[in-house]
Amino acid sequence: MSADKDIDGWFAERGITLPDSRARARAALEEVGLTSSRKVRISEAKLPRAEQVLAERFYRVCAASECQQVARASGKEALLVEPRSHCEHCGGSNNRRAEVAFLETCQRRGVRRVVVVGGSPAVREELENKLGGRIELRMVDGTERRTAGKAQSDLEWGDLVLVWGATELHHKVSSHYTQPGTPHRHKVVHVARRGVAALLEAGISHLER
Repeated sequence: MSADKDIDGWFAERGITLPDSRARARAALEEVGLTSSRKVRISEAKLPRAEQVLAERFYRVCAASECQQVARASGKEALLVEPRSHCEHCGGSNNRRAEVAFLETCQRRGVRRVVVVGGSPAVREELENKLGGRIELRMVDGTERRTAGKAQSDLEWGDLVLVWGATELHHKVSSHYTQPGTPHRHKVVHVARRGVAALLEAGISHLER
């Protein structure tokens, strides 16, 4: 006798827990004959095909507006999931959602070089790991002395300069980048909130103006 699984339980493992989402996913499986309205269990042998049917038809997405926009652009039907860790776009992470949106905005606006002034060593490493493969990053330690000449070089090099005032950042360092009258002032964004998502969202807002 072949093994089988509870259909609703299998849906729940994929974040398909909301009544409307569950009904739509089930209808998709019924359309291709993988189950019927009378059944509550499904043969495990049918699960790979069921997974394929859902993947081809639906984009599993959380309620965040950025993720909803990506789902609509995918050409598939948006299927709301809960918990949001099952979202195909952000995986439930505010940082991940902001990283993806920031990279997309940079690409759209022709931004290839970004300077980040401030932030802890761990956060700078995280940004390098998550963004460094798609754009060029120059990370400036906000606790170490930075000459005016080096800061000027950063301003000339970068397409966008994020000065992260809510983190480990000495005024003597930040003032090189934020002083009024610099011809590169239009590139500089002063970020007053903590967190990677807040940093990148500030960059997005500046680029979208």
